[in-house]
Amino acid sequence: MTLIIAEAGVNHNGSDELAFKLVDAAHEAGADIVKFQTFKAKNLVTESAKQADYQVANTGKQESQFSMLKRLELSYETHHKLVKYCQELGIEFLSTAFDSESLDFLVNDLGITRLKLPSGEITNAPLVLEHARTGCDLIVSTGMATLSDIEYVLSVIAFGYLHPNGDPTDELLIEAYFSEQGKALLKEKVTLLHCTTEYPAPYDDINLNAMDTMKDAFKLSVGYSDHSEGIVVPISAVAKGAVLIEKHFTTDKSLPGPDHKASLDPVELKAMVDGIRIAQRVLGDGIKGPRPLEIKNKEVARKSLVVVQPLKAGEVITPEHITVKRPGDGMPPSLYWKVLKTKASQDYQVGQLLDE
Repeated sequence: MTLIIAEAGVNHNGSDELAFKLVDAAHEAGADIVKFQTFKAKNLVTESAKQADYQVANTGKQESQFSMLKRLELSYETHHKLVKYCQELGIEFLSTAFDSESLDFLVNDLGITRLKLPSGEITNAPLVLEHARTGCDLIVSTGMATLSDIEYVLSVIAFGYLHPNGDPTDELLIEAYFSEQGKALLKEKVTLLHCTTEYPAPYDDINLNAMDTMKDAFKLSVGYSDHSEGIVVPISAVAKGAVLIEKHFTTDKSLPGPDHKASLDPVELKAMVDGIRIAQRVLGDGIKGPRPLEIKNKEVARKSLVVVQPLKAGEVITPEHITVKRPGDGMPPSLYWKVLKTKASQDYQVGQLLDE
């Protein structure tokens, strides 16, 4: 069963009312999880850090990241209310922590047991280690990452799971990563997400085949975090075996903010969820053989050996005596060459099916 994360992110624009509307939209679309972002702007960026190009383009204004992000913070009180509301609806609440204070709040105050590491934090080894030491299941997004980047972050996670205290060294990280216990914990608790970090991500740069590369390299569950336009790519990722799909959504693409334009609206989100559920169903069990419902169609769709010239019992059968036609409830055409030059077991009229 592919887990679907409806990524609300910061599309609440700092409004509590809009945050709750996003939860409603995710629930109504049939998503398994609705995810927000938890941060304190003062802990996340310097006051002079510049916006990304896509943020300038999508917001229509140029300002510091700090000014933009400060407006997009949600209070801790609102987090508590959102968690309670999600529990009432039966949808899982998830949030990404971008700093240590936020991580501590999510785990120790809200009691979250699943965490998401975003692509931008994959090289933030101290924060990664703190995530692992919570003991929570981790979803690790790998946008902008090389295989060596991913291997390194997994070594930090393995060390964090195995060692609740102490500072890692290169030798200890390698030891943790290659240990049987470390491998077992990574397999049990970590899901990697393929991702292309651009908003929107062009189709030619999606590279879904990298999912196979990651599976082969790390032997872990792999999903996909999508920033492309539309719903074709995430559905395609499910066909590639994605165990988890994450996709940004909004209540209104025309709202001001950095992520609205590259997000799905509620109708599109519902269409994506429905498409993913269908994709899961059509993948099946992988056993090649006739499905039970196909059996009734064999007689109609397949063919039999049919007599086209009268045959007498004991007469030698030649190519002039038989052809292949529907229906398929007689001797199968696969026996054509075996039948030739044998003697007819009975008299046959034109149009009669040859008996075995």
